[in-house]
Amino acid sequence: MNSKERIDFLRKELERHNHSYYVLDNPLVSDFEFDKLMLELTNLEDENPEFKDDLSPTQKVGGVVVDSFKTVDHKYPMLSLSNTYNEEELQDFDDRIKKLIDIPFQYVCELKFDGASISLTYVNGKLQQALTRGDGTKGDDVTENVKTIRGLPLNLKGNYPKEFEIRGEILITKKDFKKLNEQKIEKKEKPFSNPRNTASGSLKMHDTKEVRNRFLDCFLYHMLGENLPTKEHFSNLEKVKSWGLKVSDTTELKPDIIGVINYVNYWDTARYDLPFEIDGIVIKVNNTDLQEELGFTSKFPRWAISYKFKAEQVSTKLNQITYQVGRTGAITPVANLEPVLLAGTTVKRASLHNADQIAKLDIREGDIVFVEKGGEIIPKVVGVELKKRDLFSQPTNFITHCPECKTELFRREGDVKHYCLNSENCNPQIVGKFDHFIGRKAMDIDGLGVETIELLVKENLISNISDLYLLKKEHLLPLERMAEKSSDNLINGIESSKKIPFERLLFALGIRFVGETVAKKLANHYTTIDNLMESNFENLLEVEEIGDKIAESVVSYFSQEKNKVLIEKLKNHNLSFVAEEKKKNISDKLEGMAIVVSGVFTQYSRNELKQLIEKHGGKNVSSISKKTTFVLAGENMGPSKKEKAESFGVPLVSEEEFINKIS
Repeated sequence: MNSKERIDFLRKELERHNHSYYVLDNPLVSDFEFDKLMLELTNLEDENPEFKDDLSPTQKVGGVVVDSFKTVDHKYPMLSLSNTYNEEELQDFDDRIKKLIDIPFQYVCELKFDGASISLTYVNGKLQQALTRGDGTKGDDVTENVKTIRGLPLNLKGNYPKEFEIRGEILITKKDFKKLNEQKIEKKEKPFSNPRNTASGSLKMHDTKEVRNRFLDCFLYHMLGENLPTKEHFSNLEKVKSWGLKVSDTTELKPDIIGVINYVNYWDTARYDLPFEIDGIVIKVNNTDLQEELGFTSKFPRWAISYKFKAEQVSTKLNQITYQVGRTGAITPVANLEPVLLAGTTVKRASLHNADQIAKLDIREGDIVFVEKGGEIIPKVVGVELKKRDLFSQPTNFITHCPECKTELFRREGDVKHYCLNSENCNPQIVGKFDHFIGRKAMDIDGLGVETIELLVKENLISNISDLYLLKKEHLLPLERMAEKSSDNLINGIESSKKIPFERLLFALGIRFVGETVAKKLANHYTTIDNLMESNFENLLEVEEIGDKIAESVVSYFSQEKNKVLIEKLKNHNLSFVAEEKKKNISDKLEGMAIVVSGVFTQYSRNELKQLIEKHGGKNVSSISKKTTFVLAGENMGPSKKEKAESFGVPLVSEEEFINKIS
């Protein structure tokens, strides 16, 4: 056997042992024998550099130092799931689906692993790229770090598609987390707070050898691509297992919502016996054609939902109530607590929400309060132990003036929040507006964080968003912590932000109720800031998904002189207030048409048909209404959709008729 043949043999053998040990939990050789084979392969690769392969098992040892993590567009957006918390809400989810589809369907139930989301791309059976969730549309390329995960194959076996994407969760088991913290304590270092944050942080480390020592594991749960093996999510996961990828054996197929509820109830208790943390259950419609037909809202898929277990609750003493001022001037009361361990993290502060909530629960300083994590993320006070209250405690009187600038607070009719209206001179509001503007989902200005903003505000170098674009290196160098390199990075980051597209700039302005999705809708509809500024309330309501509150807020924002002046200044600094031109359509044969795609097709996939609609000037809509031009109807279209189309007089067009329309 020559060197090349021996290298190939060892690579396959080591991948087989990795899979048996980390995925099947069935080691075939001792650690000593495994290490011996790995050492032989490492030596052979060193002696024969012409046979080097980035996907060799030796790469799992690490050794690469990553300078920075490149941000990459997700081919398919990584959307969040809407949450449910009880059986009634699960029944509502089932009812919503049954209104949209009239054929029998099944659910797949999966554990919701508590770790860091990851999206892996395999091409010709080789791991090509690993991206974090990021903001859902873009993620960080952490491929080198993911390669070190011993249970994740770099090369697949069997009959896999040429290219596909698979999503999963990077996590650390309870046993390995304990081992990591024992190592930390031994070195007299501060222990890690919880497995989730440790797994997430490990993915962004620059030394892959260090990442390897974090005992990262990975479960995969969702496959995406053009040519999937089957039309069933559960069957695709079974295929994935056969290629060497790790899928949890706890994933189950259920015939109906009763089966789902039984699964949820079982794991509500059994989760404590798992070797890893979970924070809920994910429920998905099994058939991928039905998933496509159900589609998405602006934020969530309609065919999947997350069930969250009842939050863990602890009691502790409320030492003091303080007040925070947000970027919009909203005042949020905060409970400063006696530190307490809750769901793996030490909690010192929790939200009290607003004056009404304080009054409703009669929360007072010195009380013993119950704290839980909303959605198991944000701590909040949910009750008071009245039996332990001090006899001399006094009711809480909500503040009447801003804690920062002392301006009298204002409360709008029907609003639960109090506001400080001194937006021009209230320091937290000024800093908050800058913090929002520079955020990753907004202008993403490299080299600029909250501490630097606070410093620039304190030194009177910035007070208005447009002041950022007047900053020069000579302004920065005299400041604390601003050396040559950091000053260059900041100036370059500000300059680069001028290329940020209009939709993100619109979001960055911080108009109330205009989040990422709404900003995108407005930018696409109006195409320029001038068109948007000239729009009125009625005109705005014609834009898809824009309601009264948003329309009122947009009109109010652009009616204020200070905001008009800001826009003018930003224009003068050459920021992008014009939407990027969309790729030219093939034709305008479907111009102005609103089309619903429903059913199963033979010549094209549903996605391909939707792309054709857009390329010929049409618009894809998810539900049938009076405004629908026609329904592109395939086989197995639900009877209720047919009835709805007939009731509105909306014609049904077959796949063949549609192709003739655009030919």
